[in-house]
Amino acid sequence: MEPVHFRKMHGLGNDFVVLDRRRGGIPIAAAAARALADRHTGIGCDQIIVVEPPRRRDARVFMRILNADGSEAEACGNATRCVAALLAAEARGRHIAIETVAGLLATEVLSDGRIAVDMGLARTEWQEIPLAAPADTGRLALALGPLSDPVCTNIGNPHATFFVSDVETIDLAKYGPTLEHHELFPERANIGVAAVLGRDRIRLRVWERGVGLTLACGSGACAAVVAACRRELTGRAATVVVDGGSLDIEWRGDGHVIMTGPAAQSFEGTFDASLLADGRCPR
Repeated sequence: MEPVHFRKMHGLGNDFVVLDRRRGGIPIAAAAARALADRHTGIGCDQIIVVEPPRRRDARVFMRILNADGSEAEACGNATRCVAALLAAEARGRHIAIETVAGLLATEVLSDGRIAVDMGLARTEWQEIPLAAPADTGRLALALGPLSDPVCTNIGNPHATFFVSDVETIDLAKYGPTLEHHELFPERANIGVAAVLGRDRIRLRVWERGVGLTLACGSGACAAVVAACRRELTGRAATVVVDGGSLDIEWRGDGHVIMTGPAAQSFEGTFDASLLADGRCPR
């Protein structure tokens, strides 16, 4: 079998193995995704991004997102910027529509090189998150250790954002796994801890569903601004500071959330195609 070409990309340290499958190839099963994502025996990443032919005429590509544990995610803002950067370089275009399981995402390459993504509508009803039962998504009755009363938002995927005075004091690796799998979240949830630094600035750390601790989470940053605005802690636009850098987020009046930030390629290479066939790294 021919070697498989890949690109290693990241958005503020949230890193991806990007596979271009527009011309076909072996399907990427969960076992193969886990093997590629392994940071000791594979390439190493938070998610595998598979670029496929679009289903819709108004999209350039369809983007599949496989978490490090092999599960499939509906949306990933940082990965969307990376794919948009690749496609913009390919066709020298500034406006690119990317199809995902969560819907069509419109992107724009800005003059400073950053990429803006329309992440779609922020959904806040309990059944849209989804939660297991009717509840107040603006102050969910959920607590664990120092964390309590999160705001729940769906930004293409489910988020629970806990507000704290200092995110650095929270052992997110300890509390994140339990909260991710809490019975209130039938589809699991991304768990964010956020500290409001000002009316237009938020510090955020995220335990990402199916991944774990990440240096950045684009949809989590969007959820944090929506959550802070709903609590009247910030306005509708804010800079969100994550471990890997900063994202500019705006929750527009029409309900759509716009995320703006950088994308970068680290390197590219090939791997043995047998990895995709049996999910085991070649020795």
